[in-house]
Amino acid sequence: MKKRHSFPKLVLAFVLPALLLSVSSCEKDSSSPSENEGGNTRAVVLVIDEESIDNGNPPNDFSDTDVNDQLAEVGLRRPLEYFRNNEGKTIGLFTGQVGDEGWFALKTIPASWKSAGPTGNGLRNYLAPGPGLGAQNPDDDREVLLDEIPDVTPLRARGLAMLVGQTVLAVVYDSDISINYSPLEGNLMGANLGLVAFDVLEVRERTDGSTSSLPRVTIRIRDVSGVSGLDLALFSNAPVPESSSEPFDIAPPASVSPAVLVSAP
Repeated sequence: MKKRHSFPKLVLAFVLPALLLSVSSCEKDSSSPSENEGGNTRAVVLVIDEESIDNGNPPNDFSDTDVNDQLAEVGLRRPLEYFRNNEGKTIGLFTGQVGDEGWFALKTIPASWKSAGPTGNGLRNYLAPGPGLGAQNPDDDREVLLDEIPDVTPLRARGLAMLVGQTVLAVVYDSDISINYSPLEGNLMGANLGLVAFDVLEVRERTDGSTSSLPRVTIRIRDVSGVSGLDLALFSNAPVPESSSEPFDIAPPASVSPAVLVSAP
C-alpha cells in the first residue's frame, strides 16, 4: 500500500488563512486601532474647534494653560502646551455633536492663500500664517482671507472613521467654526489656541453622551515640528453633509472607504 502524502493539506492549512486575511484587509475596520500608526509620510491638515479641544472639556478636563487659552489670539500657531509636554501619550477626544461638529476637513485651498505668501503653497501659508491668514497686515486686517472658505467639511462618524491610521496636523480654534450649507463653506476667522499633531488610532460610538454626540476618537500625540515637516495633504473624499442635521451620522460603520489624500496647493 502506498503512503498518502499530507503535503497538500498542510499547504492549504497555511495558505487559506493567509488568503482570507488578505481579502479581509481590503476593507478598513473603523473600530480597531491601526497597525500602521506613526509610519505615515503625509499629514492630513484639519481644523478643530472648542467642541473637541478646550479648557475644561471632557474627557480630559484640560486647564487653561494646557490648551494655551491664556495666549489665544488670531494667528497663534505654537503647539498646545499639553500636547507639547505629552508626546507619545494616548488620549481620547470627543468630537462634538451633529450640527455642532468639532473636527473639519479642508478640501479647497483658495488661490488668495497661495498669493498671500510667505511661501508658494497656500496651505503652508495658512499654517505660517501669512498676511490676511492671521499674520499682522499693514492695515491690521489679519483675517481678510479667512471668511467664506469653500468646502470646509464638518466630520461626522463616517468621516472620522476614515481617518483611522492617518497622521493629523490641526489648527485649533478658541471658539466654534461657523459653517454654511448650500454651498458648503466655513468661516475660519477667530482666535486660535495653536497647533496639535497626532495619529488617529480608533473611532468609537459614544455611549456616555447625548443622542446627537459624535464619536470618541483615540489619538496618539505627535511632535508638531516633526509632523509639520511631512508632506501636507487634504482629505479630499471627506463625506459632505447634506445639512446641519442630515445625515444623522453618529455611529462609525463597521468598514469604510480609505481616505483619499491629495497634496495641498
